[in-house]
Amino acid sequence: MELLVVVINEEEKLDPILAGFLELGITGATVLQSEGMGRLLSQDIPIFAGLQTLMSRSRPRNRTLFSVVDDPEKTEQALALLAEICGDMHDPATGIAFTIPVTRAVGLAPELDETDE
Repeated sequence: MELLVVVINEEEKLDPILAGFLELGITGATVLQSEGMGRLLSQDIPIFAGLQTLMSRSRPRNRTLFSVVDDPEKTEQALALLAEICGDMHDPATGIAFTIPVTRAVGLAPELDETDE
């Protein structure tokens, strides 16, 4: 199992991503509104005000979603889907995605919940 974490900079891409996740069999995700560190620093700390020019291409708010994925193949398909919808994550102001191994989880869908062992 892995925790898939995705931050997208274009809110309008969220619905196609979630629909694509459902098609892949990823049936649970949590979505949060989020804001990047650079934007926060440029607003709150005057010494970082020069960052405002760097932020001109980015959105004021991001969406962060995370999902526990039970199958490495689904994770790879989800990352491919993200590239298809969002474009190359290496491009500035696109977003990021990463995974973290999950060794134990409770409270998930029965097929993912490890307390039944």
